[in-house]
Amino acid sequence: MRALANISFCILTAILFQAPVIAQTTLDDETVLRSIADNVVNQTKYAFEGVFNGQTYNSGKDIPDTITLKPASNRAAWHYTNGTTNLAMLNLGKFLNDTKYTNNALDFLAFSFDNVSYFEKRYTAKNPKSQSLPFSPLIDIKGISDCGIIAASAIEAFQKVDRSDYRKFIEATAKYMMDNQEKLQDKTFARKDPASMTLWADDLYMSIPFLVRMGKFSGEKKYYDEAMRQVFNFTKYLWDPVRELYYQSWFSGNKENGVAHWGRSNGLIMMAQAQLLNYLPADFPRRDSLIRNLERQILGVARYQDAQGLWHQLIDKNDSYPETSCSAMFVYSIARAINENWIDKRYANIAFEGWEGLKRNMITPDGHAKAICTDTGIRNDLVYYYNRPALMDDTHGMGPLIDAGIEIIKLKRKLSGK
Repeated sequence: MRALANISFCILTAILFQAPVIAQTTLDDETVLRSIADNVVNQTKYAFEGVFNGQTYNSGKDIPDTITLKPASNRAAWHYTNGTTNLAMLNLGKFLNDTKYTNNALDFLAFSFDNVSYFEKRYTAKNPKSQSLPFSPLIDIKGISDCGIIAASAIEAFQKVDRSDYRKFIEATAKYMMDNQEKLQDKTFARKDPASMTLWADDLYMSIPFLVRMGKFSGEKKYYDEAMRQVFNFTKYLWDPVRELYYQSWFSGNKENGVAHWGRSNGLIMMAQAQLLNYLPADFPRRDSLIRNLERQILGVARYQDAQGLWHQLIDKNDSYPETSCSAMFVYSIARAINENWIDKRYANIAFEGWEGLKRNMITPDGHAKAICTDTGIRNDLVYYYNRPALMDDTHGMGPLIDAGIEIIKLKRKLSGK
């Protein structure tokens, strides 16, 4: 085992210390990036659809109370992944100076808040059928995944569109996260499922992007403090020093980790740290420790990058499938860290090879994204993770892909001196 570890270390060292190589494929990066984002725009339909009658309703005011509804497109659903896509589209609109992408995000929030009142009167907290109503998580916040990332995008949108209902939602999210979210005794965010006081790696990302923006938005240091506490507490419970990866879960009942070093949960933790550093004041206490923590994770996942430049559904299991969302999250976070001078440019090849692997294997010539793991809970058997469906253009992967492409273009410009 020690010999294998030494070999892995030597290989990684050789990769890191060679001069960064800027790889090229047939399509240039901006073309690929636009094609991904254009597919998001083209697949977006901000409307409702009758489950049984197939009729489209553009506004909640036109829908009889007896009609069972679903979003007319995945992009119209109130789901944390659309908050991630909002943030990416806002980033892209600014980066390319193209309002088409900015408006896609702004329209999501406008559609949601323009229509939520029509469903509030039909919502009853004790009625299970109410949980399936459009925007029920907005009407009745039950977890940070219901509010955190979308509220982070609402803070960004509020800078452009001053709406009182956005501010009210932002403030409600802050109160929920600080006062009402389930927590361990040391105030680490936890959930009631699948067992009481379970720690989900995902929740670091569900909270950090909002908390750090709320710190800047409100001017209150307590939100930065909370974000920092969560990073180091999550690391305390979830970091595996042997495999140098994060576990997906920790159970307070038996004080044991779950079985999986799941790809996307590791990606979400890395993105959460990058998001925190994006907004954390330069002189904030323990900022250097946060950067070291991020760098340690980057070194850890680098050991598991495959020959195509990708990472797998179960990071330490090469017989699990290469997975797009986690690969994009790692590419984004590593490239961002170099662009912001948090880590040395010698790490650039990890990001470049990851992006090229995505372009070659996971992004079709017309910009569709393959092999994105669908919604995934926590289970105690690895078979569950091996067999999670890998979908085309699933919302879990589109935002990270867009953000990865932006940072790769910036990194190439940085290293070329342009």
